[in-house]
Amino acid sequence: MSLGILTDIARALAQVGEPRFRSVLLWSLLLTVVALAVAAVGFVAGVGWLLPESVSLPWVGQVRFLDDLAFWAVVGGVLLLSVFLMVPVAAGVVGFFLEGVAEAVEARHYPALPPPRRTGLAAQVGDALRFFALVVAANLLALAIYLAVAPLAPVIFWVVNGFLLGREYFQLVALRRLGRDEAKALRQRHAGQIWLTGTAMAVPLSVPVLNLIVPILGVAVFTHQFHRLVKDAVYVD
Repeated sequence: MSLGILTDIARALAQVGEPRFRSVLLWSLLLTVVALAVAAVGFVAGVGWLLPESVSLPWVGQVRFLDDLAFWAVVGGVLLLSVFLMVPVAAGVVGFFLEGVAEAVEARHYPALPPPRRTGLAAQVGDALRFFALVVAANLLALAIYLAVAPLAPVIFWVVNGFLLGREYFQLVALRRLGRDEAKALRQRHAGQIWLTGTAMAVPLSVPVLNLIVPILGVAVFTHQFHRLVKDAVYVD
């Protein structure tokens, strides 16, 4: 990993304790926990509704503990599934908190910048939905690969989602300062660095609890990376 990427990550981590940054982080944590909880409760409740309270087995009679056993198996499965759920959650969270995090980073580290471009609400919602759909579709397609080569599943997960998260996070951050064509050109010019940074973000996304703060830290990291790579670009007021 390059020194520039490590510096971007270190700067993002160093700002966690600042009140403005901490406020956004706490709100994002709340939203992330609620989103995961709703998904988990809905899934567990759905399976519980489908399972019978008891089954009748030959020579055994009524067996009533199978639904409880299945329930706890589903709970364990949901905890494991939460690792994969965090990727689309991260895709959704960025749309809500991108502006607040980027503004906090720029106020602290880049105070001389002009005001950012303001993207219309319709464009923001459209970008967020497109990003969410892309992440979900890519991970569903990759699921067959995960099952086929289970020992390599974590690496494939990191590489695939590192590409997606890096591409989209950087693009959304860049659109605050550049036109869409300029942002895309900058992203393509530094695709390798951006992919590597996205992979560094995808790895902790697979670690329960730690993954809760990754979406917000990711925005901060990519904000630093954008300003480091944009030296020769022209800001758009």
